[in-house]
Amino acid sequence: MKKKEWVAMLLAGGQGSRLGALTRYIAKPAVVFGGKYRIIDFSLSNCVNSGIDTVGVLTQYKPMLLNSYIGTGMAWDLNEPDGGVHVLPPFVGEDGGRWYKGTANAIYQNLDFINRYAPEYVLVLSGDHIYQMDYTRMLAAHKKNGAEVSVSVMEVPPEEACRFGVVSVDPGGRIVSFAEKPAEPESNLVSMGIYIFNTRLLQNALVADEQDKTSDNDFGKNVIPRLLAQGRRMWAFPYRGYWRDVGTIESYYTANMELLSNGSLFDLEDSDIRIMTNSNIFPPHYIGPAAKVRGSIVCNGSTVLGETTGSILSTEVFVDEGAVVLDSILLPGARVERGAWVKKSIIGERSVVEAGCSLGVPRRLENSAQDSNIIVIAEQNIVPANSVIEEGRTVFYHLAV
Repeated sequence: MKKKEWVAMLLAGGQGSRLGALTRYIAKPAVVFGGKYRIIDFSLSNCVNSGIDTVGVLTQYKPMLLNSYIGTGMAWDLNEPDGGVHVLPPFVGEDGGRWYKGTANAIYQNLDFINRYAPEYVLVLSGDHIYQMDYTRMLAAHKKNGAEVSVSVMEVPPEEACRFGVVSVDPGGRIVSFAEKPAEPESNLVSMGIYIFNTRLLQNALVADEQDKTSDNDFGKNVIPRLLAQGRRMWAFPYRGYWRDVGTIESYYTANMELLSNGSLFDLEDSDIRIMTNSNIFPPHYIGPAAKVRGSIVCNGSTVLGETTGSILSTEVFVDEGAVVLDSILLPGARVERGAWVKKSIIGERSVVEAGCSLGVPRRLENSAQDSNIIVIAEQNIVPANSVIEEGRTVFYHLAV
């Protein structure tokens, strides 16, 4: 097997429980984003655009769709015989089988895969963030600093820092402290969950973590703080581009809507940093003669006979005559039938909003304590004709055929 300078290990096994109904049947990295992509497309494309030709994708929670979607990796030019993309689920070994216990344990269980390519460096990243990044710049900084570990970091609003691993650095960028989701953050500089390790150090650290029976086997909680306490050479790599953690309904909705904004920081049309996808080939979309489409993304295979404003219509979506869709995300195969009114909603894949429904009406005063006003219709559900659903509801009806 040809020796590689570096390989990527992409963590894609998370449930994404905060996305609620959107991850009821699929893993978070498999959720559709921007109409035609799935979230994992961004990390895979970043690897290819950075010249990484060997990627291990670690799956666990409801992996069937993700496994079939990745397939041979051809869609991302990751189907080379001497490398390529490899789906790495939990497996049975000599000492039995077990689920991945945490992010660090997932990599530990696949050290044989890494050693197969004998890389000098290992890039560890998450498969559930939206961003465009050239990892070669991070590797160059890692080498220049003589680092053993590099952590990609960015500044966030101070009130959001407690949701992340918080990093403090000295004037030269060397990491001096790291705290995973602290109640009172020392700074607003946070980890993006993207790491470059010298391979031998990573192996030793994971073995030590596995032997610690009190460990949660997590990079942010255990491995990174332990290495820092040992005085290892750890540097921060500052990132100033677009990056979104779409781990909640609100953040997922907002990131999608940002694609519709003038002057968006995220350019899906940048030919130098292409985002590749394994989406099926559909016929062109069709806009009916009486349809009205304003400020929306309409993907291939979709038919619009009614009205849509400020919305994202994924592949094979159908909006019937007299239907109105406002500020909403319709996932692949969703249908909004005649005369229905849909506002600020996420309609799950292959779900149907039947004729005459009203989704997103103002909630009654006694129900006004809910945090979100975004409606979520779960995948493959039917909203019965003439239903009225207040804003902020998550709805499970009987399954669509």
